[in-house]
Amino acid sequence: MATINQRLAFERPIYELEARLQKLEAAGDDTHASHEDIRRLKRELSETKKRIYSNLAPWETVQVARHTDRPMMTDYLDLVFDEFVELHGDKFFGDDRALRTGFAKIDQHKVMVVGHQKGKTTKERIACYHGCAHPEGYRKALGKMKLAAKYGLPVIAFIDTPGAYPGIGAEERGQAQVIAQNMFEMSRLPTPIICVVIGEGGSGGALGIGVGDRVAMLEHAYYSVISPEGCAGILWKSHTFAEQAAAALKMTSKHLLGFGVVDDVIEEPLGGAHRDHHQMAARMKMYLLKCLRELVGTSPDQLVDKRYEKFRRMGVYFDRAFEAGQTGAETAPAESGV
Repeated sequence: MATINQRLAFERPIYELEARLQKLEAAGDDTHASHEDIRRLKRELSETKKRIYSNLAPWETVQVARHTDRPMMTDYLDLVFDEFVELHGDKFFGDDRALRTGFAKIDQHKVMVVGHQKGKTTKERIACYHGCAHPEGYRKALGKMKLAAKYGLPVIAFIDTPGAYPGIGAEERGQAQVIAQNMFEMSRLPTPIICVVIGEGGSGGALGIGVGDRVAMLEHAYYSVISPEGCAGILWKSHTFAEQAAAALKMTSKHLLGFGVVDDVIEEPLGGAHRDHHQMAARMKMYLLKCLRELVGTSPDQLVDKRYEKFRRMGVYFDRAFEAGQTGAETAPAESGV
């Protein structure tokens, strides 16, 4: 079980019950009454976690997605995969530590893993730019995905970023262009692609490795066109409106599953993935193996065609037809799928 370092305000009732339970268990009282109190507290703790986490507000979901103890890509590499051999560099500019790539093995399947890494310590976070990748990171990811396609290996992408790095150097080296190129190339890559949002799925930084045959997200992750703070800065001219922005963006797993933006939601352990890395990893492994069984063996042409249709079905638009010779006159809108 993970050590909880960061404490979220809405979790206060959970912390209080955990402290009472820990104190009671440490007392070592072996009486029947003591055992009954422990069982009662455990039931109350479980019910409290269930009540709080089944009714999270969008901003609270963002806080959970950013929890410092939440399992990151490196945790899944250790707990889900049997082997991992890291590959470095984009053969053009450098090696971006915010986006890691490499060969891996999960049960009998050999795969290519790409994913964002935020870092755990302050030193690691600085080296990884808090998970905000530069153009060389996305070029590295695309190069390794093409290598996977060459050898018929499925691609597994772990998404966990507030967004692509917004610095001047990144823009000078083609940040927007390389993200667009990744999306285009992933859409036609002739090998299975499984994408999972494990924490934050922010803006183009997430989309740069987010086009796949299966796109899933963890129960308390978020996936959005922009971070709540960025949205608040644009619409309200202040980051203090991030909570309102989070609610307006409709970016939680419940919303996105209903919209058809993601295919599946992976349930987290009670109280969030940060409370039990091993259980979360076990659920992740089950999901990845299920997807691999469904996708491996499908012909490349079928994979690409189905992937194309999947993304074409997302969203709706209104088609307004104008009457001949009457500019401005319009008929009732006809709703069409994109």
